Amino acid sequence: MIMANTTTVSGFLFLGFSDNLEMQMLHALLFLVMYLLGLAGNFIIITITMLDPQLQSPMYYFLKHLSLLDLSSLSVTVPQSIHNSMTGSGYISYAQCVLQVFFFTSMAWGEVAILTVMSYDRYVAICLPLHYEVIMSPRKCRWAVTAVWISGGITGTLCTATTFSIRFCRAKIIYQFFCDVPQLLKLSCSNDYLAGIGAVAFIAAMALACFIAICLSYVQIFSTVLRMPSAEGRSKVFSTCLPHLFVVSFFLSTGTCAYLKPTSDSTTALDHLLSVFYTVLPPTLNPVIYSLRNEAMKTAVRKLLLDGEFFRKRSF
Repeated sequence: MIMANTTTVSGFLFLGFSDNLEMQMLHALLFLVMYLLGLAGNFIIITITMLDPQLQSPMYYFLKHLSLLDLSSLSVTVPQSIHNSMTGSGYISYAQCVLQVFFFTSMAWGEVAILTVMSYDRYVAICLPLHYEVIMSPRKCRWAVTAVWISGGITGTLCTATTFSIRFCRAKIIYQFFCDVPQLLKLSCSNDYLAGIGAVAFIAAMALACFIAICLSYVQIFSTVLRMPSAEGRSKVFSTCLPHLFVVSFFLSTGTCAYLKPTSDSTTALDHLLSVFYTVLPPTLNPVIYSLRNEAMKTAVRKLLLDGEFFRKRSF
């Protein structure tokens, strides 16, 4: 009966983690905790990179925009999922789903792009230190960040337009906790979903190109680091590079597994776990990862939390 009715409603129905009320409440609580932690962590990163004069280099400028993307990405999917778990409805309107697809794909691509820019920044800083100020000038950094946000908007528009140009003639049930593009394309019963698959394939190819660029940057970085005579210098480089490399690997590997895995008419715990790994965990953990081995970040966080004079400081 539910399957029949969901073909005629205007919105979509999420089949989340469980039909059990207690499990739904547990899911809502866990997502709420991760959401609040993610908001707090990313807001702290944004605040200290804006106000602390010692964190005004291009690396921290890009990190600030990564945190903006992470904060926005979390807000696109997690609150709706918490609401659905607490109400037990699982319903999302057509317009909400369109907006969720647009903003999620925009922020996801923006994250891939900014991580690529950050890897190039580290490459220039370590391999071409004498040319760093010229290559990574404030004007060029602003252009790079502008390109990241514009490319994210273009990607979101492309994905949204191709996904919602198809005719949904199957039961509008999404085996996820958010409007996932592969799940939406599966609801088409004709060949008009091919445009959506083409858009996803194009974006995947661009993401692969970014991943190759990141790998090439780190090959050059590590070959340079291993030639450094100073153990202290190597440690300082690794403290800024290893967190970035971990974030890139975790985000791209889990996202690739989730999107390349064939969709099915049923869902498993692995499906949901993979989706959490690339939608919720990276934005939540990024502030911790980037602060863990970076002494400048840890010092700035301590000043923010303990020193009342911090907020009266101005960056120049």
